[in-house]
Amino acid sequence: MNLASLLRLNRTIRVIGFDDAPFQRRRGSRVAISGIVCANTRFEGMVWGYVRQDGWNATDTICKLLIGSKFLPQLHILLLDGIAFGGFNIIDLPLLSQQLELPCVSVMRHLPNLSAMETALRRLPQPEKRLKILQRAGTIHAFPPFYFQVCGETPEVISAVLQRLTDCGNVPEALRLAHLIGAAIIQGESGRSA
Repeated sequence: MNLASLLRLNRTIRVIGFDDAPFQRRRGSRVAISGIVCANTRFEGMVWGYVRQDGWNATDTICKLLIGSKFLPQLHILLLDGIAFGGFNIIDLPLLSQQLELPCVSVMRHLPNLSAMETALRRLPQPEKRLKILQRAGTIHAFPPFYFQVCGETPEVISAVLQRLTDCGNVPEALRLAHLIGAAIIQGESGRSA
């Protein structure tokens, strides 16, 4: 069943939200990522993996964590906390959506400073390739308090879905939990903000 139908019928939406855990800034180091599965805002499961800081494997890692797992057939949508993990290991949003056959959404807390991002990317190897992947994610949509890029669904439907998946504050619960759990596993306790 598609997201618009789930919203209209007031049915449960199963989501996975991914965030990277805190990490030491050393190019090429391993960065943990957590994926939290929720039914609407209720925690149901978790996956855990690693990407390389400023590397190229974030999209593949997420696919490997989900393809063949018990969770993928249950999911209706995938959320990412931003478009990159571990610095600038950029997720190829259209490719992720295509491979998982799910709407995939990069959620941001505020509009990013794109010129500052480009300046930072130009300090890394293969900046043009990174910029191309970044541009493939498409338009940043503003539906305050949500800012997001989406592949596989309309921005209007995603805005309504994000509201449904948010318990309190401005962050969908799956992303909030991914942030808190990742910090707790790496640092021994969860951080102040999620």
